[in-house]
Amino acid sequence: MQLYNSLTHTKEEFVPNEAGKVGMYTCGPTVYHYAHIGNLRTYMMEDILDRYLRYIGYDVTRVMNITDVGHLSSDADTGEDKMLKGARREHKSVMEIAKFYTDRFFDDCRKLNIRRPEVVQPATGCIDDFIKVISSLIEKGYAYLSGGNVYFDTSKLKQYYVFHNFEEEDLAVGVREGVEEDGNKRNKADFVLWFTKSKFDDQELKWDSPWGVGYPGWHIECSCISMKYLGGKLDIHCGGIDNAFPHHTNEIAQSEAYLGHKWCNYWFHVLHLNTATGKMSKSSGEFLTLSLLEEKGYDPMVYRFFCLQSHYRKSLVFSYENLDNAKTAYAKLLAKIAQLKDDGEIDQTVFEAQKANFVKALDNDLNTSLAVTAVYDVLKAPANDATKLALLREFDVVLQLDLIEGAKALRSEQTVPTSAPDSDLAREIEEQIAARRAAKAAKNYAEADRIRNELAARGVTLIDTKDGTTYRIEQS
Repeated sequence: MQLYNSLTHTKEEFVPNEAGKVGMYTCGPTVYHYAHIGNLRTYMMEDILDRYLRYIGYDVTRVMNITDVGHLSSDADTGEDKMLKGARREHKSVMEIAKFYTDRFFDDCRKLNIRRPEVVQPATGCIDDFIKVISSLIEKGYAYLSGGNVYFDTSKLKQYYVFHNFEEEDLAVGVREGVEEDGNKRNKADFVLWFTKSKFDDQELKWDSPWGVGYPGWHIECSCISMKYLGGKLDIHCGGIDNAFPHHTNEIAQSEAYLGHKWCNYWFHVLHLNTATGKMSKSSGEFLTLSLLEEKGYDPMVYRFFCLQSHYRKSLVFSYENLDNAKTAYAKLLAKIAQLKDDGEIDQTVFEAQKANFVKALDNDLNTSLAVTAVYDVLKAPANDATKLALLREFDVVLQLDLIEGAKALRSEQTVPTSAPDSDLAREIEEQIAARRAAKAAKNYAEADRIRNELAARGVTLIDTKDGTTYRIEQS
């Protein structure tokens, strides 16, 4: 398997530290609000990586943190704590906010067939681990106390900007303009490991520490949680591309300073889901959540299908028009699968050849676009229906598009005509009916009328009833 490594900017053969086993860490959500669909794209692509590694035989242990303390609204360790911001917004305690939005996050994951990691660890459950690592960093000379806070000293490193060749003066304060500089730092790039001095006197979550009562910085939690459950040599670290700097850069700095050796071999970053106006966020434009898409009539599987049609290292542009196209394509795909009959013997020669194409696609840096193409290739293959269905079940172990279940549900909705034509024509008509149904659901009535008129010109009259659509073939 070839996997693009963000650290080296090259595709590399994936070789884990221990044969047959993979330790995988995923940056989890900051649970102060709902996840937007851009966040969920990242988790979905990480899910594909997780499932594919299992599919090709690896024993995967996946760990995810839940950030319920310490994530500030600025990348320069200033600004309001996001959890406190959420609590103030909804007049609840921080832990009430954390529980509610953690549950909602995993509800979204369930709807999108994103499997839950083996370990899900809230940051508030690892305070002792944070204190242990920070204390060691101070002892080793990599951290210092200033103004009541503990900072990591980036000047002690041979190289700090590991993901990109930044010039230090280009990052004078942080990665955002207009951020107030922290005068307690020795160096502009230093970052907070532990806060005891906060401009928020009513900070709800605080703990005793050797440096005073306070709370951890955001970056330390991922390093400590990863090392706690996966040891000092991590195979794959995942996250959105916006986390590469400063979050993942800081993780590497503090982890390798603490361990004394290389920490993580492969970095897997998913690019942004953008709107026409730019990067998606919770603070600008329409707040696009999975629940909102459902309210507008989109099945979560349509959104998963939409995302899988693009490579994870390409920015994906979201629009309702693009989502409507995915909805129509997904409906047509299910309609074709619904026509397959699960009988006969599986042709192993065809099965292995088609499976090899699917594996080749995902071995090539997890190319889900080509993997979806492999699904269509199965439907066009010179094979019996039993072989095709077996292949679709096989592929969906990784893709998780509910192909078989969705086709079964579609069959149960369809009304069988009293006088059925030959099987090829019937299959084509049912596909057109499914496409028309999808067009109407997307309020694309011109397309729905076009399909009806095209069938009518061929002597096929559609009959809409409260139970669905059937048809009658006019006798010539």
